[in-house]
Amino acid sequence: MQLKWKLFPILFLIVVALVYVVPSVSPNLPAWWRSLGILPTEKIHLGLDLQGGMHLVLEVQTQKAVESRIERTAQELRDAMKKAGIRYADLDRAKEIEISLRILNVQNAEAFDDMLDKQFPRLRLVSKTSEGEDLLVRLDLPEQEVKYIKEMASKQAMETIRNRIDQFGVSEPDIRRQGENRILIQLPGIKDPQRAINLIGQTALLEFKLVDEEHDVQDALKGKIPPADDILYQITQDKVTRRETKTPFLVKKRTYLTGEYLTDARVQIDSQFGEPYVGVDFDKKGARLFERITEANVKKRLAIVLDGRIYSAPVIQEKIGGGRARITGNFTTEGARDLAIVLRAGALPAPVTILEERTVGPSLGRDSIEKGLLSMWVGGILVVLFIAVYYKGAGIIANVALGLNIILIAAALAFFQATLTLPGIAGIILTIGMAVDANVIIFERIREEVRVGKTPRAAVDAGYGKATLTILDANVTTLIAALVLFQFGTGPIKGFAVTLTIGILASLFTAIVVSRLIFDYLIFQRHIKRLSV
Repeated sequence: MQLKWKLFPILFLIVVALVYVVPSVSPNLPAWWRSLGILPTEKIHLGLDLQGGMHLVLEVQTQKAVESRIERTAQELRDAMKKAGIRYADLDRAKEIEISLRILNVQNAEAFDDMLDKQFPRLRLVSKTSEGEDLLVRLDLPEQEVKYIKEMASKQAMETIRNRIDQFGVSEPDIRRQGENRILIQLPGIKDPQRAINLIGQTALLEFKLVDEEHDVQDALKGKIPPADDILYQITQDKVTRRETKTPFLVKKRTYLTGEYLTDARVQIDSQFGEPYVGVDFDKKGARLFERITEANVKKRLAIVLDGRIYSAPVIQEKIGGGRARITGNFTTEGARDLAIVLRAGALPAPVTILEERTVGPSLGRDSIEKGLLSMWVGGILVVLFIAVYYKGAGIIANVALGLNIILIAAALAFFQATLTLPGIAGIILTIGMAVDANVIIFERIREEVRVGKTPRAAVDAGYGKATLTILDANVTTLIAALVLFQFGTGPIKGFAVTLTIGILASLFTAIVVSRLIFDYLIFQRHIKRLSV
């Protein structure tokens, strides 16, 4: 009866493990398997070294996110002071995260302080000095706020990149943060690396700005740029000659509308010219802002700017309601689709730079799989044969436990959706050896007990009793080393640590629990009189 209570949990674990292994070994799952909805369908994820793909390490320029926040805050401060009737001058960024301004007439100081407390509680007052009848004020962001902005920029960048990759259609991507401002991206099976890089690295900051038609763009190109303007370029490519033409525009620095109000972006075909463009929809607030902008600037040109590049600058013919706009720019269908993806996923909160780029070809991946599996099969077969020959019947028990050990490792990899790499295969091979080593220690102890004339039951009890502590000591120290490798290692080292950790836990279970249960069954149920060990 006691054996049955031990047997049922082990059988249940074996069945669950086999269920999780099935998707990885079966090329096509039956329809009923998927229709149930509760059975696993995820395969073991293969790393880049096994199936090819792209490895990227990106660095998020978090300082740019802080500077953008300061820039937006300065614009909001201008609008708030105009609304409150506070006269000011020289409101601008003095440093990367500092705003300086001059309040005209000290009498406005109290009104300014009230406005600052109510509308800008996160700004810190650096200094306030009188200069004649004016008041010079310097504001910045506290260190804690700067740290928070950088942290959120990194998190938002990772989620935005994840959304883009999901819409791009890459299967089994691995995206994770490294440190404070780095993102590791692994894209297995990617066929167009450059397109993926363009999609991931594009900031996708969409802005609507007015074109300054009062000043001459040629004068601006000579260095006479008005203080409130910038020079931006529209780049067009001739489809026949593939030559690019850069057209300069003088645009207002002020951004009237950004992509943060977008709800959708999709590729559409122009009915007149048959060329693709990107249609965008705004939310309610964005629609109101767009309608207000177009109503107030009829017959003026509105530049549609993406990452500092003008895609189009149409003349506003009339007020545009409905919250819809279109972005044209001599697109290919693929280019328009990629632009729609990045707009839907949202803009990155800060630019990213590529620190590391590595591409693994699928042929190298196939070679790695074949050689890795061959080494695993050869090593496994040699171990199985040696154990079966040297330890006879007990060796067969050890081989059964070893087979279950491999199944448990594969099931754990599928359950946790871990990525199997070539070093990971090495970790599996190592744990096979460690599992056999545990059985060797137990069997040698049992042999010693048999030699002194003990019964099979007493020999098994003494063998497992004396060997278990030794096995635990050896495996726990290895487990600690594996956990340290996982915590501080990167890439392939982590892959090795994952399979080593899973393998150690599985080998402890199969060597101490499963093999012992088989021995107990033979002794208590089959009533064997002599151990084959």
